[in-house]
Amino acid sequence: MAIRQDTIWERFLSPVVRLLIDEQSLRRYAESVDWEKESANFRRDDVTIPSYYTSQNFHGIEGGYLNRSAAVSYDPITQYVVPPNETWVRQALIDAIRVQPRRILDLGCGTGSTTLMLKQAFPQAQVIGLDLSPYMLVRAEHKAQSANLDITWRHGNAEKTVFKDASFDLVTASLLFHETPPTVAQAILHESFRLLVEGGQVLILDGNQNTLRQLEWLNDVFEEPYIRDYAAGSLDASMGAAGFAAVQTQDVWWINQVTSGVKPILRENTIKISVGQYAPTTDTTIDNNDLEDFGSPAFGTKA
Repeated sequence: MAIRQDTIWERFLSPVVRLLIDEQSLRRYAESVDWEKESANFRRDDVTIPSYYTSQNFHGIEGGYLNRSAAVSYDPITQYVVPPNETWVRQALIDAIRVQPRRILDLGCGTGSTTLMLKQAFPQAQVIGLDLSPYMLVRAEHKAQSANLDITWRHGNAEKTVFKDASFDLVTASLLFHETPPTVAQAILHESFRLLVEGGQVLILDGNQNTLRQLEWLNDVFEEPYIRDYAAGSLDASMGAAGFAAVQTQDVWWINQVTSGVKPILRENTIKISVGQYAPTTDTTIDNNDLEDFGSPAFGTKA
């Protein structure tokens, strides 16, 4: 497993972020959970963990996301590395939704921050969060319980889910594609196309590819093994290759972007979606240090 010990993150940024995080609360939370027992509630024997996921470290975490340390530390760290504000950035995906979904699938949901916001925005919809790490799903479930939100969490691979064709009105992915090789990202888009009903929408929130290409040094900040491939690509082109129509990308605070696509309706020649320049609609902040009593980083609530 390749480990880069000389990243800017390891040398400079990680120590700074650690000063901002309440590590004692994190430790108490981690020790209060029987991770193996709770992760077993999500773990599926028919899920094969791909090598690109197990052979690399992500964000300097040895072993990537397949351990409880990643589940505990992901939220507190992410709030400081998604500028200018994590909630505002995730809200951009919510604001770009142009369908009235009855069923929503959030791919690579991690600890569920965007998944919870989707359920809050569409309380009557069935919302499913899918992730390869059962440990991340444990944390996601704790957050959903704290926020009193009914969300289904599934252990699975976004490249090949077990769901039937045309099962969802909306498929989303937040901060996932920069952590996958290009062939995997394309496979996820093809799977998203299969899962959507005609007229259904896919939304991908991630780093701004134009910005990442212009500021090469940003790619050296964190231990992200696939980020250069992601930056060199075009999500618009990848969505078109997967069959999506009305593909548009909007900048989100220059550092990030939201890309939208629609599964064409066969009886219509074109589908148009009005996607304007992103403007924030919320002033909410995420308190990812609020872990007492299983507090929810997504909403700053207590159980």
